[in-house]
Amino acid sequence: MLDLAKALALGVLFGWSLQKAGLTHYARIVNVYRFRDLTVMRFMFTALVVGAFAIQAGVDLGFAASAPIPPTRILANLVGGIVFGVGMATAGYCPGTVVAEAGEGRLDAWVAGLSGLFVGAIVFGLLQPVIMPTLGRVGALGRVTFASLSGASPWLVLLVFGQAVVLVLVLVARVGRKPT
Repeated sequence: MLDLAKALALGVLFGWSLQKAGLTHYARIVNVYRFRDLTVMRFMFTALVVGAFAIQAGVDLGFAASAPIPPTRILANLVGGIVFGVGMATAGYCPGTVVAEAGEGRLDAWVAGLSGLFVGAIVFGLLQPVIMPTLGRVGALGRVTFASLSGASPWLVLLVFGQAVVLVLVLVARVGRKPT
């Protein structure tokens, strides 16, 4: 029961953060794909980098076990990423923002967003036993990380990742400033 309460509290905190950062607006999500508003990208990349450093520090200091690493299945990950990206770009929502917008009482989030979320989950649930055996075999690498694949220190991988995130955000910001 305590785990459920913790998960609910973290979910509420995440939704509150999304709403306070202004990331629950349709235009803000869609404009990421148009390179006109990078707020969502900056927020998510920053959260990834800070979270990765915090988890590694917690592991090294003995405060936490390492994060569970799901098996890598390259083809399944690519197909899932494409479906997710197309859905997010066309709907103007990601799963977190659609729930946060529904919580704000936005009718489009309730009607289109949540219904799309539920239909997608049901369709995937029905198709998963049929498509995953094939998708899961192609490029199945097991539970790997960049550090384990390269033999490098996790801290070195995190430093390179942090620098790559900064570089991507700077380059995308420059592309976004060019007149169209």
